[in-house]
This record gives sequence, C-alpha cells and structure tokens, in this order.
Amino acid sequence: MDELLFNIQNKVRQATKDNKGVATIEIILILVVVLIGLVVVFKGQAAELLTKIWKAVTEGASSVTG
Repeated sequence: MDELLFNIQNKVRQATKDNKGVATIEIILILVVVLIGLVVVFKGQAAELLTKIWKAVTEGASSVTG
C-alpha cells in the first residue's frame, strides 16, 4: 500500500513539472475566445451573407431542375 501511495505521489509530482501541453491548450482557448467574439460581432452580417448564399443556391437549383 505504501508503494502505491509513493507511486501516486511521484506521478503527481511529474505531472505538475511537465508543462508540455500547457501552451497548446492556451493557444486553443485563445482561438476559441477570439472565434466566439467574431461570431458575436459579425452575427448579423454572417446571417445575411448565409441567407444570400442560400437564396442563390436555391434559385440556381430551381433553374436547373425546372
């Protein structure tokens, strides 16, 4: 039992010293926040653009199908 606790303590110490993935996680979180901000800021414009694109696609499809 003592050996198990010792191994767990060593693993926890190693995990706290190992910071390899921290930078990657920070970058991903920053990108997510920036993307959410862009969505909030350009929500109306993006919706309008998607509506125009969808309208063009449906009109084009109706001209092909008759």
